[in-house]
Amino acid sequence: MTMLGWRGKNDDAQMTNDEGRPNDQTTKQRSETSSHSGLVIPSSLDIRHSSLPRDLIASATQLAELLPRIESVDRVAIDTEADSLHCYREKLCLVQISLPVPDVVVPRLRDDAGQKRRVAAGIGDAGWEPNGPKADRDHSAVAGLQWDYIVDPLAAVDLSPLCAVLERKEIVLHGADFDLRLLRRGLNLVARRIFDTVIAARVLGIREFSLAALVKRHFGVELGKGSQKANWAQRPLSARMIEYAINDTHYLLPLADRLDSQLRECDRLDWLRQSCQRAIEQAALERVRNEDELWRIPGSASLRGREATVLRALWQWREKEAETADRPPFHILQNHELLGAALNFASGRLPDYRHFSSRRRQAFRMAAQNAMQLPESEWPVLRRRFGTRPSPEAIRRAEELRRRRDRAARELDLEQSFIAPRSTIEAIAAKETCAASLLVPWQRELLEIKA
Repeated sequence: MTMLGWRGKNDDAQMTNDEGRPNDQTTKQRSETSSHSGLVIPSSLDIRHSSLPRDLIASATQLAELLPRIESVDRVAIDTEADSLHCYREKLCLVQISLPVPDVVVPRLRDDAGQKRRVAAGIGDAGWEPNGPKADRDHSAVAGLQWDYIVDPLAAVDLSPLCAVLERKEIVLHGADFDLRLLRRGLNLVARRIFDTVIAARVLGIREFSLAALVKRHFGVELGKGSQKANWAQRPLSARMIEYAINDTHYLLPLADRLDSQLRECDRLDWLRQSCQRAIEQAALERVRNEDELWRIPGSASLRGREATVLRALWQWREKEAETADRPPFHILQNHELLGAALNFASGRLPDYRHFSSRRRQAFRMAAQNAMQLPESEWPVLRRRFGTRPSPEAIRRAEELRRRRDRAARELDLEQSFIAPRSTIEAIAAKETCAASLLVPWQRELLEIKA
C-alpha cells in the first residue's frame, strides 16, 4: 500500500489565518514524520500504535484490495471525520471502516489455567487493563477478530465502487444522522440498512449512550479523548489522530452484536429496525435554510433599524470573505466581534482588527458604509413569532397522550422523551393525522394511537 506518511507529535499549537497574518482564533500544527510498514493487521480491543493501520487507503490499488473483504461480510462498521473548523464548507475527510475477519488459523496460547485461547497474529496484550476479575480474558473472545481501515476521500480516487458495495451491507453507526448526511453529500452513498448503536441502547432503556459510555459498560475499556477539533484535512495524519479515528469504529461491531442479542431477548429488535429506517428517511431530507434568517446570529435580537441593517451587511461580507478564503466564517471575524462592529458603525465609530489585510479592511468598511446609506424601507423587518393558542380539546388530548407515554416509560424503563418528546405530543394533540410522520409504529402503539 502506498504510504501517505505519519505526523508525529502534533497537537495544539498556533495556526495562521488565510492571509498569512497572526490570528488569535487559529492554530498551526508542527510535525515530525517517520516511516512504517505498509501492513494492515487485525486490531485487538486495546488500540495501540502497533495495531493501527499503517496508512490511509488512498489509491485505486489499495481500494481494490479492500472491496472483496467488504463483499465477504454482511455487516460493516463505519464512522466519518469532517473538516468544518478549518474550511468554509464542511467536507468529508476520512471514512473509518471496521470489518469482521473470516475464520483464520491463528496461534493458540495457554492461559494460567491451561485453557487454550485464540489470539490474532501480531497482536499482544501489552497495556490492556480490563476491569473486573477476568483480567486474563481473551480479546478475541470479547470482540472477535476484525480489520480496521481508514479511507481517504480527499485522495484522487474514485470511491463509487466502495459506495456500491457498502450500500448492499448493513452499516453499523453510532448516532447515524450526521454520518448519513455527510456520506450522502460527500460520496453520494445512501445506506439501505443501518444499525444505530445509539438507538439500540435507548430502545433497551440505557441512559448513558455515548460511545465512550457504551464501550466502558460492555468492554471495560476507557476511550481516550482528544482530536475532536483536529484538522482532519491535513496530511499526513498524526498517530494520535489515527488512533482517535479508529476507536470510533473499532468497538462498533462487537457492541452491535451485544445490543442485538439483548434486543432479541426483550423482543424489541423490530423497534430498532423501525427507528433505524426512520433515521435513514430523515437523513435523506434536505434541510431548508431561510436566507433572511441566517444573519440573525446570537445576540442580534436586540438590534433594531440601522444597527440590524449594518449587521446583515457585515454578515454577508463575512460569508463572501470566508468562501473566497475557504475558511470558516469565525476565522474572519467571530460573532461577538461582528455584533460589536455593527454597533460601532451605526454609532459613527470606526472599528478595526489588526489581523485584517488592507484589502479586507477596505471591503469591511465599504460593506458597512453601503448599509448605512440604505433607506429605511430596505432595513430588515423585525420578525415577530406568534404561537397559536391550543384549544381546550387539544390540551385535553395532550394530557392524555402524556399520561399514556409516562405510564409506558415507567413500565418499560424507557426515557419519556424517547417514546415521544413534548413537541411531538403537542403537535399530534393539535392534529392527530401527523402522528404517522412524527412517530414510528412502536411509538404510536405505546401511545395507543391508531394507524
